[in-house]
Amino acid sequence: MPVDYLDWLRREGRIVIVGASLAGLRAAETLRAEGFAGSLTMIGDEPYEPYDRPPLSKAVLLGRASAHHTELPRRREIDAKWRLGVAATGLDMTARRVRLGDGDEVEYDRLLIATGVRARPWPKETEARLDGVFVLRTRDDAARLYQRLKAAPRRVFIIGAGFAGSEVASACREMGIAVTVAERADAPLVGALGGVIGAVSAELHHENGVDLRTRVTVTALEGDSTGRVKAVHLSDDSVVEADVVIVSLGSMRNTEWLTGSGLGAGPRGVACDAGCRAFDFRGIVTDDIFVAGDVARSPHALFGYQFLSLEHWGNAVAQAEVAAHNMISPSAERRPHLWVPAFWSAQFGVNIKSVGVPPMGEEIMITQGSLAERRFVGVYGHQGRMVAAVSFDNTRWLEFYQRQIERGAPFPVEFPTVDRRPEGRRPVDADFPDPSLPTHGPTVTLSGYSPADQRLVFTPARH
Repeated sequence: MPVDYLDWLRREGRIVIVGASLAGLRAAETLRAEGFAGSLTMIGDEPYEPYDRPPLSKAVLLGRASAHHTELPRRREIDAKWRLGVAATGLDMTARRVRLGDGDEVEYDRLLIATGVRARPWPKETEARLDGVFVLRTRDDAARLYQRLKAAPRRVFIIGAGFAGSEVASACREMGIAVTVAERADAPLVGALGGVIGAVSAELHHENGVDLRTRVTVTALEGDSTGRVKAVHLSDDSVVEADVVIVSLGSMRNTEWLTGSGLGAGPRGVACDAGCRAFDFRGIVTDDIFVAGDVARSPHALFGYQFLSLEHWGNAVAQAEVAAHNMISPSAERRPHLWVPAFWSAQFGVNIKSVGVPPMGEEIMITQGSLAERRFVGVYGHQGRMVAAVSFDNTRWLEFYQRQIERGAPFPVEFPTVDRRPEGRRPVDADFPDPSLPTHGPTVTLSGYSPADQRLVFTPARH
């Protein structure tokens, strides 16, 4: 790329960011901080400027924060033109234009795709429209659900025991609301952390009064004559009466608007290289379209250059900063995105954190603490090396294990610090479910090696 073109781009070029999200905002701030003085347009399908999502399933539902006051703090003024409440509906790569739902078109010299994910809805549309059936992704979702929970429903039914479903169940129990959780797997969190840790999560649910139903699917939501949900039918032929149903079946990446654009975009996300440049459908990298955040699917050097799709707050920030830097820098000054995945959750009074890619792990060792005490660190191994660690109320060790993961430390773990209680003496099967079966709540998705691979089918005929 000629230097004079980049000079022109930085002075008066047009950068468009599709996705008024955490990633979109941090990218915009980074662009301005690194000297971009051209026009900046932020496009978002919600009518709000970027806001924080983690509080929605925690503090907002408990009434400790307002859903409409979770705006993200601004690091600096970004001097952007905001196009809010209008979705992007198409992309013309040749003409360098983004088409909007209102019929308008926005031209760009550089484009950042940060459209994130949306909640997967209940697949039966008539049942999904019943009064009392909710998903939780946006702040409007959280505001509506909070009002319903504040009205003290007799029972809440949650479909799916991933992180979001478990956090909502925890909030309901803290509010004194009866709650039933249905999960097709053997325990909560198994898609994200495996069966060994899932068993601990199941104990937390039971001890906090959750009616946890595992190895079952939801076959139907039943409404009354006024169109309000009144019962949930399960695959074991049981029926649970409930006046609020929360569908927590994971997320869907917002890539449909790119259909026919020529980009390598599909249900797994938008494929990009380590520098956040998008691939086209042939696997050829573009130089004017970049990707960041939950919608990105990028190779990671620490994990065999497999493409990872990450639904992590920290990843969205780190990837957005790398993408913004690379958008306005010559190739010799571009940086790779090598952030180690990290995730946290608070449920039933326990602080859960992880680093690395747990679903990649075949085995797990409990290296500190004890499963029985619910205060421990578990380390995951894959083909003789550490790939992840998870802690329950024991975060002080995670930074140490992150460094070990970064340097490709061997597994099984051999440190004098390892807790030598019986459960920590040897690795055991991490007990992840069959990866071909959909589960609820993995925050990291391994999606192979081909940037042009769009093949992924999810058939939720039953939960």
